[in-house]
Amino acid sequence: MSSRTAPDPTDAIRTPPPAQDEEARLRELGYQPVLARRMGGFGNFAISFSVISVLSGCMTLYGFGMGTGGPAVMLWGWAGVGLFVLCVGLALAEVTSAYPTSGALYYMADRLGGRRWGWYTGWLNLLGLLGAIAGIDYGAALFTGAFLNLQWGFEPTAGSTFLIFLAILLLHAVLNLFGVRLVSVLNSVSVWWHLAGVAIIVGALAFVPDRHQSVDFVFTEFVNDTGWANPFYVAAIGLLLAQYTFSGYDASAHLSEETSNASVAASKGIVRAIWVSWLAGFALLAGLSFAIQDYTATQNSATGVPPAQIFLDALGTGGATALLLVVIVAQLFCGNAEVAAASRMVFAFSRDNALPGSAIWRKVSGRTQTPVPAVWLAVVVAAVLALPSLYSATAYGAVTAINVIGITPAYAIPIYLRLRAGNRFTPGPWSLGRWSKPIGWTAVVWVAIVTVLFCLPQKSPVTVDTMNYAVIALVVVLVLASVWWYVARRSYGTPTAYGNAREEAEIAEGIV
Repeated sequence: MSSRTAPDPTDAIRTPPPAQDEEARLRELGYQPVLARRMGGFGNFAISFSVISVLSGCMTLYGFGMGTGGPAVMLWGWAGVGLFVLCVGLALAEVTSAYPTSGALYYMADRLGGRRWGWYTGWLNLLGLLGAIAGIDYGAALFTGAFLNLQWGFEPTAGSTFLIFLAILLLHAVLNLFGVRLVSVLNSVSVWWHLAGVAIIVGALAFVPDRHQSVDFVFTEFVNDTGWANPFYVAAIGLLLAQYTFSGYDASAHLSEETSNASVAASKGIVRAIWVSWLAGFALLAGLSFAIQDYTATQNSATGVPPAQIFLDALGTGGATALLLVVIVAQLFCGNAEVAAASRMVFAFSRDNALPGSAIWRKVSGRTQTPVPAVWLAVVVAAVLALPSLYSATAYGAVTAINVIGITPAYAIPIYLRLRAGNRFTPGPWSLGRWSKPIGWTAVVWVAIVTVLFCLPQKSPVTVDTMNYAVIALVVVLVLASVWWYVARRSYGTPTAYGNAREEAEIAEGIV
């Protein structure tokens, strides 16, 4: 079989394409290599798998899912959303193989559609990545508060949770400053931690409790606590749990300039991260739902985290504490991987002069070959995005929606532009062949649907406390991007070949 064709999508994963000189390819795409290429194929898969993190997304939004459709929507929604996201991942992986750069989505859009396409894709991608850091690390803070509550009777408040969140952000910033090799090692450990963690949690919840919910309850019980009367609307809103969890797999693309054989490894990393997470997440959600002892009490848990109450009711304090530690460590792995991905996006976008203060954010440490200022910017902006959580109980849902409606459209834009380009698109060594169009159009339509869904209000009546602020965040970013376009449009641009758009000395200026 030709390396550029594939009778079915999985053949593209199984067939090893010929290796190419990735540094030479990067120069062809316009950039002088400045980041350390120290990550292998498993490490690249591991970063996307760690960012998806079923032990983060599924666990932190499980309480949300309990009121927006209940077990039926969580389980069937996960199965359906996972299938569509796999289509998005396959289509994105094909474009990634052709353009393996840290800029990833916006660079692809720029190449396939022009500067404005790249510009807006970059800003949406950046919003999604920064929202993801906020959502992941705030979720870890919530679970840490629940752990402290079980262990020492600590009563989590909005203020104390935010302080824990800031401490976690600081930890992730520091870990990312040591270089991509440490990030890669941590992500590799993260894969096994997640898989073992899911197995331990599901196994414990399956064998220890004396009582379990019925199969009928787990797969058909519908619960609506949203205030909306239409069950289809509620079920659609409930898909946020799965769609939020299935995001961040573009991390493999953002780390491609630090990955060996990136034209193949980054594409495989995206797809493998999705399908492995799909299977693990379904098992986890089913295990949690079967183990619920008291639905209402679980929703109103004193720990502030419904899964913690499930652990507590099913396993007792000791078992619940142990499983919470498993989840918290997994969430810390997830947040660390997301900071790595977001900082590379900040670095790449600044390298092409797209951000205010780009000359600062594109600087790279000569010692660790890490974009240090970009790391700090990513965690600071994430902290700002989570500030509303101090004042609103529904802010966390808004932060997760910011992630989804920012990053998900950014996935679809390069896929749509690749479809529009037709034969003008030159595939990389990893290609879907004749499956490219049906999978690509499925991905684009799905993204259009979920983008609309997650701009809708999640609670009724709509008040200051229950409004979906993700819409405002999206509008603010698009307005900011539009205004800044008229300031930076003369300096912004992706080079066609290294040295064509910017002198080598100007690039080297970013190395300190």
